[in-house]
Amino acid sequence: MQKQPEITEKTRQKFVEIFCELYSQKPIEKISVQEIANKSGYNRSTFYQYFTDIYELLDTVENDLLNDMKKEMANKELSMHTVQDTLYCLDKREHLLVLNALLGDYGSARFLKRLKNEITLDQLELNVPQNHSLTPYFIEFYLTTSLSLFRLWLQRQQDVSSGEFFKLVENLYSRGITPYFKE
Repeated sequence: MQKQPEITEKTRQKFVEIFCELYSQKPIEKISVQEIANKSGYNRSTFYQYFTDIYELLDTVENDLLNDMKKEMANKELSMHTVQDTLYCLDKREHLLVLNALLGDYGSARFLKRLKNEITLDQLELNVPQNHSLTPYFIEFYLTTSLSLFRLWLQRQQDVSSGEFFKLVENLYSRGITPYFKE
């Protein structure tokens, strides 16, 4: 008998949610299939109908997020984007649990690298010299700083509004931190 697609997706999503909750609290090596199954209310065999192991589940979570980001960027119908545009695509309620896990204390450097690779250089509006020996450093600074600030904002439970956060990042790049200090 064929399962109904909405039930199948609901079950899969439950495994993703429980995994993300656990991954935001501890390293992936400390997460077991049994723990995910117990917390989700399913048995281990149900988990294995969806994923071969924890690492395939992690890949699925990362791929789903990156695919959503790509779709959102494509919908913007802009030929050029800033890193902030990309981060803005990630700033959605449905991504919060996943982002807290992937960008949290136990998240992997591999995901950050994948995220940086998705933000292709030809899409970015960066005013950096082309074909200069220091250009890779400028780009790495820009991407790493933006992602680190976004990660901090998530860890601080979005203590300022999205608009304020993205304006802050833009101002930090254009004017630095000096305007924020009183003389």
